[in-house]
Parts: sequence; structure tokens; C-alpha cells
Amino acid sequence: MKTWQKLKANPELWERYFVREKVIKAIRLFFETQKFHEVETPTLMAHPPAESYLDVFQMTLLDRNRKGISAYLSTSPEVALKKLMTAGLGNCYALTKSFRNMETQGNLHNPEFTILEFYRVGATYLDIMRDIESLMVFIAQSVHKDSLVVTYQGTSIDLTPPWERLSVAQAFEKYAHVDFEKFLDEKQAREIAKEKGYAVEANTTWEQLYNQILLNEIEPYLGQGRPTILYDFPSSMAALSKKKTSDPRFAERFEFYIAGLELGDCYSELTDWKEQEVRFERELSELRRLGKTVYDYDHDFIEALKVGLPDCSGIAVGVDRLIMLLSDVTDIADTLFFPAGEMFTFST
Repeated sequence: MKTWQKLKANPELWERYFVREKVIKAIRLFFETQKFHEVETPTLMAHPPAESYLDVFQMTLLDRNRKGISAYLSTSPEVALKKLMTAGLGNCYALTKSFRNMETQGNLHNPEFTILEFYRVGATYLDIMRDIESLMVFIAQSVHKDSLVVTYQGTSIDLTPPWERLSVAQAFEKYAHVDFEKFLDEKQAREIAKEKGYAVEANTTWEQLYNQILLNEIEPYLGQGRPTILYDFPSSMAALSKKKTSDPRFAERFEFYIAGLELGDCYSELTDWKEQEVRFERELSELRRLGKTVYDYDHDFIEALKVGLPDCSGIAVGVDRLIMLLSDVTDIADTLFFPAGEMFTFST
């Protein structure tokens, strides 16, 4: 049964779907009070950011003579916002649709999704930690009539700041019982993963080993009872983030979790154009190695970085997952009027 048919047959379901409307209104009101500029960013792009963990939607853009050039659907509004910040826009945000291919299975993904990205000039990831706490409090109070306690699948989560802060190294030790200093060495990481029973092949990368442990042994325990900010990721897992000056093996990046749901990803933004170019080249090499769609990175973005992106920090928030949380559903499709699974038939 399609969503419109469910709504026709069960009018009480409208209230669940109207949570999206309340969340969108609250986000815009929050940033209006913070005096951030809202920006419309392009959905159709010539050059998505080079990020090897993503799969892009590639298409052909035709000119008047039907001559085709490659085009892509936006994976995020990040690069567009940063170009405008270079031009002097200041604090800003985008609330828009983005697209990521091969995200058709599981209950936490939809290939077309709503993303919030905001950036604060002169800030680091520590400042955005406080911003995201304030934003979530504002949204929750708007949706649930001033309550800061959210109930998700029978578990109560208190959003009152300050939230739990846990480094990646601490999380690996606490939940997976792994010494992260040892795990940073690929040879030792392979042995640790084998001992835990994970499949470790000759071509298994360190990042794959890391993700197996994170997804299976750590993420389900994050944000239970109160939200968790997981911070200081390995530098190899943060292509657009500044490295920590105190320990360059780690990057100034955090993600935040509520009830085991990863809801947002923040960086202290990289402003060094030379390092950014090197990282993009590395990501393109990884795309080739993985057999994914290969495209040239945005050289205009590098030109903007040469002019000078101001020191800033920003975060991307998955709005659909946030709506899942606030409407107490376990499938992202139950927050969407037209989920991809209703419009397309996918192989299993």
C-alpha cells in the first residue's frame, strides 16, 4: 500500500507526517533568531565534492544541439556555501534536498533526502557542539510543547545540555574493548578484527575494519538516555576537516547520536587549499580503486580556498533521521510521503 493510500484509509497518520512540517519551521525560526543567512544551493552540479565513501547520481546534461556533458545531483550543499563564505556572506545555512546513490536498502537511508548544513565563521567544532545542543533543544520544544525528553522506541532521552562527549578512542575502549593506539596500526587492526570474528580479506581496508567495529559494537550504545557527541575521528576519515594540531593523526570532527541514530557530522573546516587538493586527489584515487563513478573535483572550490575561506566550522544534519526520532518510527520511509521504495523496484 502506497503512503497516500495509507493516509486515505487512516487519517490519524497525518499527525506523524506533519512532524516534518514542524521541524522545518523550527529550523528556519532558530536560524532567523541567530541571524544566519539561508542560501539556495544548486541541486544539479558539474563537480560534486570528491568523497570516496559516497556514490553519486550521474546524468547527461544536453545543450540546445543535444550535445551532452556530464552532470551530477548534489550530494551536499557544502562547497556552494563555502564559496559564498569566501565572498563574505558570513554565518549561513542551507535546508535542501541532496542525493546519494546505492542507498536503497535498510531503514536509515533514502537516495533522495533532506539535509541541513550550517556554518559559523570564526568557530571550531567545539562551538558547533554548543550550537547543535541549542538547535536540538529548540526543535524538540517546538515539536513536543516545551518538553526536553524525547521517547524513542520505549526509551527516554533527555536533551538537556551539556550532552555526553566521548572521543573515538574512548568509545573503542569503552564499548569494543579495543586499544585504539594499537588499532591505528593497520597490521594490528587486522589481527584485532580477526580475533573478534570479522571477515578480513587481503583487500580489506583499514577503514572497513574501523567501520565494522564502529557500526556493530559502538553506535548502538551511543545516545542512550542522553545524546552523545563522538569526537576526534582518525584524519583519514575526515576529508574536509582540519587536523588536530596536538595530534595530527586525528581530525577536529564530531558526530552526534541520539538513541543510537547518527544524526549529524561536523568539521572544523579545512582552509588550506594545498592540503585540500591533495585530499581530493587521494579521494579520486580511492574512487578508481573501488570501481565507483569517477569525476573531476571542483577546481573552482580550490580557487576559492586560495582567495581565503575564513576560519569556520559547520555541520550536516540528516533531517529525515531527526524526524524519525521525533515521530518515534524506525523506518525513514515512514517519514516521507514518497519514499524511493514506493516508486522503484529494487533487486534484493
